[in-house]
Amino acid sequence: MSGASTNSPAVSNPAVSGPSTSHPSASGPAVSGTAASPPAVSGTAASGPATSGFSTSRGAAPPALEVQNLSTHFSTRQGVIKAVNEVSFSVGRGQIMGLVGESGSGKSMTGYSIMGLIDAPGRVVGGRILLNGTDLSGLSAEEMRRLRGNRVAMIFQDPMMTLNPVLRIDTQMTEAIFAHEKVSHGQALERARAALATVGIPAPDERLKSYPHQFSGGMRQRVAIAIALLNHPDLIIADEPTTALDVTIQGQILAEMQRLCRDTGTALIWITHDLSVIAGLADRVCVMYAGRIVESGGVDQVLDAARHPYTRGLIDSVPSRNPRGTRLKQIPGMTPSLAHLPSGCAFRERCARADAACLQEPPLSVAGGGPNAGPNTGPNTGPNRGPGEERTGRRFELDVDIRIEVSTEGGAESGTDTPHTVRCFHPHTEAVEAAP
Repeated sequence: MSGASTNSPAVSNPAVSGPSTSHPSASGPAVSGTAASPPAVSGTAASGPATSGFSTSRGAAPPALEVQNLSTHFSTRQGVIKAVNEVSFSVGRGQIMGLVGESGSGKSMTGYSIMGLIDAPGRVVGGRILLNGTDLSGLSAEEMRRLRGNRVAMIFQDPMMTLNPVLRIDTQMTEAIFAHEKVSHGQALERARAALATVGIPAPDERLKSYPHQFSGGMRQRVAIAIALLNHPDLIIADEPTTALDVTIQGQILAEMQRLCRDTGTALIWITHDLSVIAGLADRVCVMYAGRIVESGGVDQVLDAARHPYTRGLIDSVPSRNPRGTRLKQIPGMTPSLAHLPSGCAFRERCARADAACLQEPPLSVAGGGPNAGPNTGPNTGPNRGPGEERTGRRFELDVDIRIEVSTEGGAESGTDTPHTVRCFHPHTEAVEAAP
């Protein structure tokens, strides 16, 4: 992570998240190949992908994920690094939330904290992580192992964090199923084959018998995505999983993830620095800077009417928004060290709008109002998408074509009442100019 020393924050490998693991599956620790079903834990379903043990009532069901004041710190010789600093958000069933920001802003660390993959010298020091109403921060390591890869899965940017180079793909995929369900070997193989076909891998029966080194980088990433989908989790955290893919396959994967959320009600957190993808993919977006969320709201609200200067700077930095022949716009300076953050607003040293007021920590407030203002109904707050509207990257020139209808069927929540919040004393009030 830039901004904090890259040597200090350590993240645990998923291989250590459970006993007797034979490969470091990102979708959950695999067992030694037996089909024995692990004992059930409170709040989880060991016998299948159903969310037995969690409240699934449509009337009073909580969000699929609710994060409250999450803080993750790393104790180093340089000082305490606040990689994640009092972060709060929620993701509804069937909803896609984008988590964007520069390298070192805390995006990936937020995902690792939710998954319970923070290793010493880091630790989660505060906050609550509620998955279907169950507080993950209070679970033991064994209970988290049973949840990880079953009810919640993560897709890593590097597929080799998921795949074991000395095991065949069929072994790794079936073990990810056997770790959480008691099914026959034939049923597990059929699910693995279907998952490979879902992510666009040709000749899945033949590919199941291959080793990771026989795949290209993009094909390995597709296998990692397939493993995350195997147990039909309630929540998927995707840490820039399409970075290594060509644009055609990227578009296929994004469309498939949208269909998954729409049809099954799976909640998805998509971590990326690419606003073009978020514009066409997400329902909501949270912008992170120096370990904190500085702006959040519906994707149309934030990208059409960005209030925080940092968010505005990210949008202006998109190359397609610059007229041909002109210099690319950029945010001046560097992300500050998370061990020595400036007083007040962490962005003030890079912000053209900063003044003496920014020496104080700005509160998180609803755009167009004070810290306690009601839902945002003011001008220049682009509307959220409603059911039946297309998700398209109309603000930016997209490399991929994404046109999937938003649907509230299958458990999806439209999120039309999402407030547009910003952490800034001097927010922008004008709408973002259309791209030339």
